[in-house]
Amino acid sequence: MKNIFVGNLSYNVSENELRSVFEEYGAVDRVSVVTDRDTGQQKGFAFVEMSVDAEGDRAIESLSGREMNGRALTVNEARPKADRGSGGGGGYGGNRGGGGRGNRY
Repeated sequence: MKNIFVGNLSYNVSENELRSVFEEYGAVDRVSVVTDRDTGQQKGFAFVEMSVDAEGDRAIESLSGREMNGRALTVNEARPKADRGSGGGGGYGGNRGGGGRGNRY
């Protein structure tokens, strides 16, 4: 399975349009154009999954730099998502000062 990152996309490209471009090089399993979860606006990149690695490699080689809707595509093998860790958020940080209860010195 080849997971491919596609960047510098036009903000109005459809998943079907992107799928048809990649299908020139082989079978496409999945296309996911990334959108902002709050606004629904496209973020300008997508991921394409192709089940045959050699076909994915050909697509990467052929499509990197190719113009689509007036923009030169950035196409490469997707890297695994970086582990952001589980820090931050929850818990009480101890005494944070102020005049709340239990703050007698």
